[in-house]
Amino acid sequence: MNRFQKLLLLFKTTFFISMSANSGYAILSVMKNTFVDKYGWFREEEMADYIALAQSVPGPIGINASMVVGYQSEGICGALAAVLGCALPPLLVMIAVTFFYSRIIDNRIVSLFLKGMQYGVAAMILDVIVSLFINVTKIDLIYPLCIILISFIYIRFTDCSLFYLALSCIIAGVVKAIMIKKVKENV
Repeated sequence: MNRFQKLLLLFKTTFFISMSANSGYAILSVMKNTFVDKYGWFREEEMADYIALAQSVPGPIGINASMVVGYQSEGICGALAAVLGCALPPLLVMIAVTFFYSRIIDNRIVSLFLKGMQYGVAAMILDVIVSLFINVTKIDLIYPLCIILISFIYIRFTDCSLFYLALSCIIAGVVKAIMIKKVKENV
C-alpha cells in the first residue's frame, strides 16, 4: 500500500468511525477495534498510550485520538487526513440538524432514536473502560486500583478542579516509573 492509499484509508476509516460512533469516548472503542484488531497498525499497549495522550490534552477526544493515530501512521499528512475524516461527519450532521431542527424536534421517532443512541454510547464507553482497565492492570493490580479509587472519590465527592487530580496522577505515574527503573537497576 503506497502512502496516498494509506492516507485515503486513514481518512475513510476515521470518517466512518466518526459516522458510526459519533461520541467522544465511544469513538475510542471503535478506533481500538479498527486500528489494533482489524488493521494491526498498533499493538494494544500502544493504542492505550495514544488514548491516554489524547485524553490529556484539551479538545474533543475523537479529534485528539484521530490526530495521534494519524500522526503515528503517516506523520503530519496522516494527522490531517484522520482529523478531517473525524471532523467532517459531525459537521455535516450539525448543518443538517440545524437546517431541519424545527421539523424534527417534536418527532417521536427521532426522540426514540436518540434514547437508543444513549444506551449504545453507554455500552461503548463501558467497553473502553473495561479494555483500558485490563490493559493497565496486566502487570500490577494494586497500584492502578488505588489510583482509580482515589480518583473516583476525588471526582465524586469534591468540587476541586480536575487539574489537581490530573497533576497528582502525573506525579504518581512518574514516581512509579522511577521506582520501576530503580528496581531494574538493582536487579
